[in-house]
Amino acid sequence: MVVSEFELIVLENGDIGLQQVGDSDLLVRVNFSTDVKQYLGNQQFEVAKKMIDSGIQAVIELEKSEIITQTDPVATIH
Repeated sequence: MVVSEFELIVLENGDIGLQQVGDSDLLVRVNFSTDVKQYLGNQQFEVAKKMIDSGIQAVIELEKSEIITQTDPVATIH
């Protein structure tokens, strides 16, 4: 299994991006509307971080369920 390191960055326009360390291509970009930016204040980065973390966790869970389904076709995941 290949383990990659990722970093969150703040882009010039204020968006928050996720990229692999050493790569300039964005994997994810979080863009909050002006109203949401005003509401979140200086918590924008933390909220984006939680959103991205939740997405990564969802992918991990999907991969786990896919592996279980492939190894045990009668397995039911709840």
